[in-house]
Amino acid sequence: MASAPSSTTSAPSGTTGAPGETDRVHLPDTARDLVKILVAGPFGVGKTTLIGSVSEIRPLHTEEQLSEASAQVDDLAGVRDKTTTTVAIDFGRVSLPGGVVLYLFGTPGQERFRALWDDIAYGALGALVLVDSRRIDASFDVLGLVEESGLPYAVALNEFPDAPRHHGVERLRRALDLEADTPMVTCDARDANSSIDALLALVDHLLTRDPAEVR
Repeated sequence: MASAPSSTTSAPSGTTGAPGETDRVHLPDTARDLVKILVAGPFGVGKTTLIGSVSEIRPLHTEEQLSEASAQVDDLAGVRDKTTTTVAIDFGRVSLPGGVVLYLFGTPGQERFRALWDDIAYGALGALVLVDSRRIDASFDVLGLVEESGLPYAVALNEFPDAPRHHGVERLRRALDLEADTPMVTCDARDANSSIDALLALVDHLLTRDPAEVR
């Protein structure tokens, strides 16, 4: 797999990643392909949670408390209990079998941060777009941004406890207007194994594409 320009600043020495992980700040000797991946999706869909669940280094978060002023511009429908929001990026790293290392860049989900999109997306090879089946329409703007950027992507339905269970896969694909070859999987962003499976679906999708189509 081709590599792409990425920010590779390591966390301070001695930091740790996910609970139970040993110190893995430095890249493993087996690292061969360094790949920048976007984790995108609307406000409150679980991007910060997913990156935190899989990162082998202490993830970087740029979260701030929601204020009364932001409540006037951020749509809190369906996420009334959310008290913080990402204002720049989330960042984490995960090593996969075969020497592939993913640098994960979480993007803010609100329209008011759209100006950051081009800078964050620069050098990325693909995107994992998280979707909340309770708020399908909230995903359209982000999917539009990803498609406009030309990035290959996979869709992961983050299964919230109160999400409706009657949606069929094909019905959701039609609602999101996905191309036939765009992968769609379900995941629990809180669970590392589930989140890694979603990332692997994206990696498999990138590997099946013509290299000329991947930036």
